[in-house]
Amino acid sequence: MTTTIAVRSEQAALPNIARPKRAFPWKTFLRGAIIPAVVIALWQLLASNGAISETLFSSPWNILKEYYELTKTGELPHHLRISLVRASLGFLFGGGAGLLIGLLVGMSRPFEEVVNPTVQMLRTIPLLAITPLFIMWFGFGELSKVLLISLGAFFPMYVNTFLGVRNVDAKLFDVGRVLEFNWWKRTTRLVLPAALPNILLGTRLSLSIAWLCLVVAELLGAESGVGYMIQDARSFVQTDVVFVGITIFAIVGKLSDSIVRVLEQRLLRWQDSFKG
Repeated sequence: MTTTIAVRSEQAALPNIARPKRAFPWKTFLRGAIIPAVVIALWQLLASNGAISETLFSSPWNILKEYYELTKTGELPHHLRISLVRASLGFLFGGGAGLLIGLLVGMSRPFEEVVNPTVQMLRTIPLLAITPLFIMWFGFGELSKVLLISLGAFFPMYVNTFLGVRNVDAKLFDVGRVLEFNWWKRTTRLVLPAALPNILLGTRLSLSIAWLCLVVAELLGAESGVGYMIQDARSFVQTDVVFVGITIFAIVGKLSDSIVRVLEQRLLRWQDSFKG
């Protein structure tokens, strides 16, 4: 009895030994930071020597000081929090709708024939052309901004989900019929796992488009947010603040994209694809 318990204890401990904690990929991070570091160093050098106008281009040091001042006063956290809420809500509504409708259209030919032509027609309309209508219909409040972001996030998720479903091996559907899976089991156990690469790609694209639409929404009409901060700073020729807003969008956008990439690495381990 004691031997059996000891063997089971050793077997339970094996998975922890076989799967050590992965260290942070410092080499990958440093390689990706080479170009930004070189650009920032060259930029600072040219600004310090007076080769470029600090009024028009500022300098990395002045931008860092402006980061500190805006954070100290609480202005930057306030605008960033509002922008994050807007982008998150827009992505959740638009991306969620794109995922659901993409699944329905991909799995049903009659539904595709009814819905897909209209969606493809709307997809070709530039968002800047729709923005004035959103302002007229919903005003300058939060609703118009969130809806505009949702519309932008919808199409990449819809297209990639639709393509992911249609790229699923038809034999999986035969397996589902043999196992007598209903629609829900067939979708969750067969279709979604097989279409996951496309869905995650659509998530990355939807997040990036959500940030682009956020900038458009806040630049055209807002009283808060990072886009409003940029617009207000432009009016007073505060180049440092403008660059603070631009770098905020770049950093947050890169972080959100990196989070999805980590999810891809964990959820798509089964893929034996070319890594470069």
